[in-house]
Amino acid sequence: MVDWFLKKYPESEGVGEAMEIEHAGETIEIPRSGIVHRLDRDTSGVLILAKNQETFDFFKQQFQSHTIKKKYVAVVFGWPRDERGIIEQPIGRSRSDIRAWTTKTSARGTMRDAVTRFTVKKKFEYGDPDSLVGKQKYAIVDLYPQTGRTHQLRVHMSHIGHPIVGDPIYSGKKETSLPIERTALHAEQITFKAPQGSSNGKDSIVIAPMPADLAKVVSL
Repeated sequence: MVDWFLKKYPESEGVGEAMEIEHAGETIEIPRSGIVHRLDRDTSGVLILAKNQETFDFFKQQFQSHTIKKKYVAVVFGWPRDERGIIEQPIGRSRSDIRAWTTKTSARGTMRDAVTRFTVKKKFEYGDPDSLVGKQKYAIVDLYPQTGRTHQLRVHMSHIGHPIVGDPIYSGKKETSLPIERTALHAEQITFKAPQGSSNGKDSIVIAPMPADLAKVVSL
């Protein structure tokens, strides 16, 4: 994403903040010009990038104050008991998997507060009952993160027993017959205050069309 952004807007080089990662006992900085927030590799949808530092700082403040509102669509295993609910479960780093985060109190390091609202939009069954996977229950849910923790939606849905279909870390290697080959998660909508002059300070809403692979599953 950064490579594409800099090719299109070369004047944006250096805007924002580098990402720091720990590797072999050292802290490495990875430049990510323009990136205000992030999506996991397999997650499709809306992403905000800033072409100058002033705009980056403007959006960063909104993320820090939780005034930006995001809506995701996911396909999960099973049928949640409640049609809507709130998951309030702190998240920390997993001790057993360096890639993963967890809600377990045995997590490594600090547990951070995390809150997710969800609404079940549709329940359905899919698959050949005579196949190895069989006929399975699925649900399409709208997810509204109230905080912005790493892997938050994926961890929280797994925590309540309904992991997102195709999730390589949190679905427990559950097999699916659904026609999708990635994590079935899409950042569909984001609402934010635009800088003065671009929309008179009013709320702006950006909606990302659902990609073909997920749209096919949702229409089943």
